Amino acid sequence: MTDILEAPLPDLPREPTQDGPAMRLYLVDGSGYLFRAYHALPPLTRKSDGTPVGAVAGFSNMIWKLLADMKAADDAPTHLAVIFDHSEKTFRNKIYDQYKAHRPPPPEDLIPQFALVREATRAFGVPCIELAGYEADDLIAAYACKVRDLGGEVVIVSSDKDLMQLVDDKVSMLDTMKNLRIGPAEVFEKFGVTPDKVVDVQALCGDSVDNVPGAPGIGIKTAAALITEYGDLDSVLARAGEVKQQKRRETLIEYAAQIRMSRELVKLDCDTPLPCPIDELGVEEPDPKTLVDFLELMEFRTLTRRVQDAFAGGGPATTAAPDVKAPSAPQHGAIDVNAYVCVRDEATLDAWIAKAKSVGLIAFDTETDALSSSSAGLCGVSLATAPGEACYIPVGHCSEQAGGLMLDGEGDFNQLPLEMVIARLKPLLEDPGVLKVAQNAKYDMAVLSRYGIEVFPIEDTMLLSYVLEGGLHGHGMDELSKLWLGHEPIAFKHVAGSGKTQKSFKHIELQPATCYAAEDADVTLRLYEHLRPRLVHERMATVYETLERPLPAVLAKMELAGVKVDPERLRELSNDFAVRMAELEVQAHALAGRAFNLGSPKQIGDVLYKEMGLSTGKTTGGGAVSTDASVLEDLAAQGHALPRTLLDWRQLSKLKGTYTDNLVAAIDPKTGRVHTSYSMAAASTGRLASTDPNLQNIPIRTEEGRKIRKAFIAEPGHVLISADYSQIELRLLAHIGDIPQLKRAFAEGLDIHAMTASEMFGVPVEGMPAETRRRAKAINFGIVYGISAFGLANQLSIPRDEAGAYIRTYFERFPGIKTYMERMQQQVRAEAFVTTIFGRKIHIPAVRGKSQAERSFADRAAINAPIQGAAADVIRRAMARMPQALLDAGLKGRMLLQVHDELVFEAPEAEAESLIAVAKAVMERAAEPAVALSVPLIVEARAAANWDDAH
Repeated sequence: MTDILEAPLPDLPREPTQDGPAMRLYLVDGSGYLFRAYHALPPLTRKSDGTPVGAVAGFSNMIWKLLADMKAADDAPTHLAVIFDHSEKTFRNKIYDQYKAHRPPPPEDLIPQFALVREATRAFGVPCIELAGYEADDLIAAYACKVRDLGGEVVIVSSDKDLMQLVDDKVSMLDTMKNLRIGPAEVFEKFGVTPDKVVDVQALCGDSVDNVPGAPGIGIKTAAALITEYGDLDSVLARAGEVKQQKRRETLIEYAAQIRMSRELVKLDCDTPLPCPIDELGVEEPDPKTLVDFLELMEFRTLTRRVQDAFAGGGPATTAAPDVKAPSAPQHGAIDVNAYVCVRDEATLDAWIAKAKSVGLIAFDTETDALSSSSAGLCGVSLATAPGEACYIPVGHCSEQAGGLMLDGEGDFNQLPLEMVIARLKPLLEDPGVLKVAQNAKYDMAVLSRYGIEVFPIEDTMLLSYVLEGGLHGHGMDELSKLWLGHEPIAFKHVAGSGKTQKSFKHIELQPATCYAAEDADVTLRLYEHLRPRLVHERMATVYETLERPLPAVLAKMELAGVKVDPERLRELSNDFAVRMAELEVQAHALAGRAFNLGSPKQIGDVLYKEMGLSTGKTTGGGAVSTDASVLEDLAAQGHALPRTLLDWRQLSKLKGTYTDNLVAAIDPKTGRVHTSYSMAAASTGRLASTDPNLQNIPIRTEEGRKIRKAFIAEPGHVLISADYSQIELRLLAHIGDIPQLKRAFAEGLDIHAMTASEMFGVPVEGMPAETRRRAKAINFGIVYGISAFGLANQLSIPRDEAGAYIRTYFERFPGIKTYMERMQQQVRAEAFVTTIFGRKIHIPAVRGKSQAERSFADRAAINAPIQGAAADVIRRAMARMPQALLDAGLKGRMLLQVHDELVFEAPEAEAESLIAVAKAVMERAAEPAVALSVPLIVEARAAANWDDAH
């Protein structure tokens, strides 16, 4: 990889796509909030009609205070939702019909307030989420797990002990009543085990409130002692005969089945369907009129005045999007979903196709039975030829069956044959004279490509929105529809149900399916008519046409191609990591002089700080002494052996859990390959994101990480080729900042870090000590990320004064960099955005934030975004040109992966040298002719049987 990826970066917030602000999701336990509010306040009724509103009043005050406190916090959220329990029974009642059977019904005066607190939540501009068949805790778990897996942070606003099983280094809890942050140390203090073992303890001790039986006579302390001694619940039950205490031993043996059932009851379901996409949970300013109207309706006079005063003073909420002076949304009247046509016969299909051809522009959408475009089956296609004129052509609907029985009866599934519809639609969707518009076109193109249809030409409303307002809001269809059309589309759960009873789209009858599917095409067409004219008005057409519009077709083919992975090698690595982890555990116990849990922050803290007498000044949010990686690194650097052993163990644990185990599960059994999905409109800087699985975060800096890349292999007779830009961000900094010394060094092919060290420290390049070059390298990479003297001191393990002197010397030797940084900060403060050399506009709304932390982040982002954004633009331009370049050269090789500044190809062995030559030529000239760079772009490429050897 390039040096920019190898260099350790400052500890800046990072979002799942690894640039821009962090995704930090606050999940409020709405049901817990409601009951707390009810019991905390005396009864209160609305004078006008006597409606009980005491709980609503308390809830509203708590939400208002939370919103204000969040904005003042250094770790303010980027996303927020309030989660409620649904009134229906959950899947746990199917496991145990006595689950929660002893809970009394809610108080009579609380029942009418259930709906009102949901209205209150929406009035405060916060997403209000619930799901039939699931408890609020399961929804919280699902969102928390998803965001954590994406690399984000989660704060659960609750004190509920059941949620403590979710806590880890990325997920914490906040008890707003006690102003207490709950992390792993606090969980350990309560349960006597680490968060990942909380479920095992709860299964043993049960829960009288929820009527979870557990093991009679076993409490938390005993349960924790058993889990600590035997490792986990399964081991406790398997070795129950070894337990010395007779009564405890007999209980474990007699009630083993009940204990296992209890574990299923207390374990939260991280696979719970997400009713609302994460990108729709962005923190937004409450609408003043909506909020005040609600509070006045509730007759909350004091809170109403407080809210009005706050808005009069600018409001406590986040920065609103800048006023965009552009064409307003075309007015076509309300959307009537019952007006859409379900196409069931050939004559009607032919009529719609003829109309589409005569119009010359259609919006379309595919409906499928799964989320993965590489394996999903086609249920139908929707078309819209004008606002309000849309149809749905079903091809893959059927009754749901179980054991040969029709669960739905005959149902309404009269539709045309798939093969005939595909044959009719193919000429239309491939007709160069008919423009096709889609929302997230990449998915639809990939699906239809598997049926032999190569859609062309294409426009994408998601990408239009992204180009115009990237960084200001999400770009999903539902959010854009509400934002620009004032219309809330039909939710999937309204046609398919939710929870355990949710249907696949293919089992939905045709009338509701038509309303849902045709609406997508109709809304997409209306969005296109609003967004497309703005490109010219706002001078963003070139960005869209060159950086965005060509890419869906390229990425769709990459996703369908996938990459081959050797499962046996991954399994061997998993076993190897497990053995080495066990060896490190023995080594750690020997160094500590006793056994302890290497996964327990509290036990590690006890060993390091209480027993070994080591010291550190860093604490967790709960006040406990920190044992995070940075602290252990510092202690290891001081020569202490145990912290280094702990770091090695943690690294292997992460590699095993995140990569070697999970990648095997991600292999498609039909293709034997892993098919990732690329998100184009996620990071504001233009960087692509890889998900399900994320193939952009496979580690490369360690020997163990590189072993994982060796498991990515070529098909027999083929090789993998890695083509990687060398130091592209530093090269772009030299051009953008017009830094003479850097430009000269790159032009002459000098060692940039040695040159920097020579300039700064006055030492010759020849014979330069490695440590001197390393320090210059750290400054080169850190300086444009806003690294401070404190951060550089930690990174280089030097005094802060010395680090500060390095930074001052750096700016003295390279004044152009300081000038560039100040110029970008001035621009973002004036306009709330910066631009790349290719014209991409990167909005940074945090510059208008209320807190100094937000504004400081905006300053740092403004410095880095034009550089990282330009690098993203360069590789997008290269990817857009690559397929045609390979075709023109007569090569069969294909592009498989994009990882930051690297492209990975698969090609026949005989083509390797030719493909490398083509790839290097395209990538090194990708900026041309739009930008004449004053420094050369250099690409390093190599072919091998596996990804690591090719890199």
